[in-house]
Amino acid sequence: MKTMKAALATGAFLAAAPMALADCGTVRLAQPGWTDLALTSGIAEILLESLGYEAGTDLLSIPIMYESMVSGRIDAFLGFWDPAMQKYYAPYKDSGEIETVSQNLAGAKYTWAVPAYVYDAGVTDFADIAAHEKEFDGKLYGLSPGSNDSMVAAVESGRFGLEDWDVVESSEQGMLAQVARAVKRNEWIVFLGWAPHPMNARFDMRYLTGGDDFYGPDFGGATVHTQFRKGYAGECPNVARLLEQLSFTVEMENTGMGYILDDGMSERDAAMKVLEDNPGMLDAWLDGVETRDGAPALAAARAGLGL
Repeated sequence: MKTMKAALATGAFLAAAPMALADCGTVRLAQPGWTDLALTSGIAEILLESLGYEAGTDLLSIPIMYESMVSGRIDAFLGFWDPAMQKYYAPYKDSGEIETVSQNLAGAKYTWAVPAYVYDAGVTDFADIAAHEKEFDGKLYGLSPGSNDSMVAAVESGRFGLEDWDVVESSEQGMLAQVARAVKRNEWIVFLGWAPHPMNARFDMRYLTGGDDFYGPDFGGATVHTQFRKGYAGECPNVARLLEQLSFTVEMENTGMGYILDDGMSERDAAMKVLEDNPGMLDAWLDGVETRDGAPALAAARAGLGL
């Protein structure tokens, strides 16, 4: 949480500060502290560096990230979950300040979940939760501040009798540690679950119905998209082509996230391992892309990464 708070404070400064457009040789990505985005952004960084670019990823809350894109401090974001993040994106879509350019993942989902033993006890829908306030200690577990608007909206809507419940905001790792403790003790817990994520294999868990108006149908069924700040594709077409062509699978991300969360790899090492596991993906990702100095990208990346 200290890291997150520092990042948020830095992000607030960056979002507010004016900036001239940067050289295309430096690519600035952002992600909100989610392991899937740390992985995919890490893959993008490694590929860009193999082509001669400098690349980095800032850890920012979603609102600050979008403001940083508008101010020109951030170039791209690989994690727009549609429809769960529509409310964050809507003002920038309407103004044209941020552009959604490609889909990079299908088959995702994102909504509230419970351990299987809680589900089997009768909590299968959002509407079932309030009757068990004592068992749940009146708490719902979410992600970092700024990432729980849908959860808060569901609570404050009055539709589920949860107005007096607390939304516990934490990092992804903090939330999952709380889930792990609860499962170990056979305690009841409601938390934000999603796929791709190794939590689906680590825990015997179930997704709840009833959240369609807040997370979308099919348990928050989602596609994930790449977004650019306005005009970026025109300014830096070679980098934009690479980022637009990046696409992943649920299985690929589950495995890569497991390297981080279960095997203790660094995010960068996990991203490199995913590249080593899937060298054939480079053909599509780098089709028509060049190195920074104009050479064919595919041969340079394979040589540079040893693939």
